[in-house]
Amino acid sequence: MKKISFILLLLFSIVYSFAQNQFHVFPENHPLTPGLSTGNGTLQYPWDLQTALKRPNNIINGGDTIWLHEGIYNGRFTCTLKSTIEDKFITVSAYKNDKVVLNGNVASTVPQTLAVKGARVIFRNFEVTWLGDYIRDVRDENFGGTAAGINHLSGINCKFINLKIYNNPGLGFGSWKSTGGTLISECYIFNNGVINKEGKGAGEGIYVQNKSDEERIIKNNIIFGNYYKGIEVWSAGRNADFEFVKNITLDNNVIFNSGIPSDYKTVDNIIIGTDDRNGINIAKNITVKNNILYHNTDYGNNQVNGDAASLTIGYYHKTPVENVVVDNNIILGRNNALRILHAKSLTFTNNIVYGGYVLFTKTVFTHAKSGQWNVNNNQYFTKKQGAFRVPDTKNYTHNEWKSLFPLDANSERQHVDAFNLDNVLDITESEYVSKRFRVTLFNKVEQDVTVDFSNYNIQKGAEYTIRDVENFNTELKTGTLNEDFNITVPMKAVNPSKTKTLDNFGVFSIEFNSDNITTEAEEKNDNIFKRLWRFLGF
Repeated sequence: MKKISFILLLLFSIVYSFAQNQFHVFPENHPLTPGLSTGNGTLQYPWDLQTALKRPNNIINGGDTIWLHEGIYNGRFTCTLKSTIEDKFITVSAYKNDKVVLNGNVASTVPQTLAVKGARVIFRNFEVTWLGDYIRDVRDENFGGTAAGINHLSGINCKFINLKIYNNPGLGFGSWKSTGGTLISECYIFNNGVINKEGKGAGEGIYVQNKSDEERIIKNNIIFGNYYKGIEVWSAGRNADFEFVKNITLDNNVIFNSGIPSDYKTVDNIIIGTDDRNGINIAKNITVKNNILYHNTDYGNNQVNGDAASLTIGYYHKTPVENVVVDNNIILGRNNALRILHAKSLTFTNNIVYGGYVLFTKTVFTHAKSGQWNVNNNQYFTKKQGAFRVPDTKNYTHNEWKSLFPLDANSERQHVDAFNLDNVLDITESEYVSKRFRVTLFNKVEQDVTVDFSNYNIQKGAEYTIRDVENFNTELKTGTLNEDFNITVPMKAVNPSKTKTLDNFGVFSIEFNSDNITTEAEEKNDNIFKRLWRFLGF
């Protein structure tokens, strides 16, 4: 009898301790269980969102999870959660498959929908946006102001996973200098920004800085159709006295059509540099690898005229970038698709470039000849034979270019007529959602593309759903995986908007029998219970 009582007490203690690690948040206007500042975080008495995000670490600490239940959370929120336990994170996540939306379209002067000031916090599986109608032109007398989606202002080792950040009248995501060890992964960041006083687009997808020695990692994201640039690794400050644009990796992102909603012009999908006039804040130790950068262009008819920069390296001559690595990227644009302006030390290898020419400045003669450039194994598709342009100097042919420095010994330059790509540019399986794949496709004559899933451990007969990331709320196609494991993806857009990507390119989410998302804490708890039941002989 004593043994049974002990076992029951032990089980109760374990269940109780686990329950204390799971906290619950509901919208304040929920009809049954409204979130309250006076709640205790239980399902019966949940918190409102702002209360939960400001709990001290004696209440919420590393290993704990805050579940956000389905609904719209209206407001501008600040998170000060901080895990004081090394290598343990606080998780803020939508509850299982609930749709959770943070709506910043409220009367407020706070400059973002979500501000993050904390440490070791994981944010995942929810949306940050403005809902309803609002004016996005600063010149309109009824303009209500700008606001970013997320600003990560301070704190270390935070992770932002599987978030949708869209339709915010300003910057999508600001990853600022006073943070370190940040991960931004598998996020959808699109249609953020406004029209400024000059009639130009303003509002990047991601604006990133870093003064920390810890690497900032931005990977596996989809960033498109923002009013200004896709990712700015950048500082506009002109009088810096320390370095804070460094130690950043952009890996396996798909970034396209930056600037297109502004109706002004398309702009860089990625820019790396600073405007510091003191020559101190130098963009350095930046890696750009495995990314796909695209602008709307009629590739079937070899269109290259007009501006459509896709990648710019360096900006001001007193702050040439250092130790920048650009490897294995697809860089597609128009005349000025690739601009290498001021680079002291640069590796540019294994890239595919489509454009009118490659643009340099005169500093290329100093920096490229210094022996600190490694440029090789690239494929250039350009309109002009004089494809390597140094304004006010000369347009060099590829052979002239190779012999001048020497660079690009094993590279190849062809006319844009010869340009084509594999139809399947990339298949990336989600690290966080079971059997979800990001699929990036290209077909220069806009025909449907067949994708082979035979190497991805998907069972025959599995049901699948295809969504176009530019029309994510609508199922593009559903079906069942046949014995050949092939799926044909339609490239023709359904009800395309005026800013929709052309039908020669598309990014799709394909999901097979998706399972519920669980946190690491839940999986650990499940395993402990299983071991306990085995110990008890069940």
